[in-house]
Amino acid sequence: MNEFYPINEIETMTIRLEQPEDYREVEDLTRTPFAEKAKLMLRTERLTLRPWFESDADSLFKYASDPDVGPRAGWPPHNSMEESLEIIRTVFHNDSNWAIEFNATGEAIGAIGYGPSCECNLPAREGEPLCGYWVAKPYWNRGICTEALQTMLDYIRKTTDIQSLISGHFVDNPASGRVMEKCGFQPTGETCIDETQYQGKDRPIRVLRLELK
Repeated sequence: MNEFYPINEIETMTIRLEQPEDYREVEDLTRTPFAEKAKLMLRTERLTLRPWFESDADSLFKYASDPDVGPRAGWPPHNSMEESLEIIRTVFHNDSNWAIEFNATGEAIGAIGYGPSCECNLPAREGEPLCGYWVAKPYWNRGICTEALQTMLDYIRKTTDIQSLISGHFVDNPASGRVMEKCGFQPTGETCIDETQYQGKDRPIRVLRLELK
């Protein structure tokens, strides 16, 4: 069962680091720059979708610098922890992007979100949001992306009036398409090329859509 936790009801949050005995307290989430934007934490048995924190920069760099991860999703590997920190402060600093935290470790192991599709070449309907996600390589083939995506979709259905979502995957990354289809996305029968994506030239994208209403 997925649980939604309003951040303004949480005074403190304990984040478990890589060593189980090592804990640190993150003071009053409502005082962070993210609190006014990120309204909810979304929790499942294994995962928590939560705001990104600057302290996640080391984990983000560790996983996003892997050359097998970013290019599959259309973005370049991170080159430094400073770059990862800047991504947290800019790209991830909004109310529809979450860190995927693995509850057993408290570590951010991926990202998921939705937002305007105007900056890509997918054949989106007017105002139709695009959704996307990625997870670190050590967590592949464990159902993490499917669990995170279904959790986000449940939240969107319950709290927004979004009619549909569009997404897509490079045809050389069929595993991403299987995640989408498990969560109800249907192929539109269209493919497109989006040269704005990292290594996007000559890499067809298979387009899928989820009707929510």
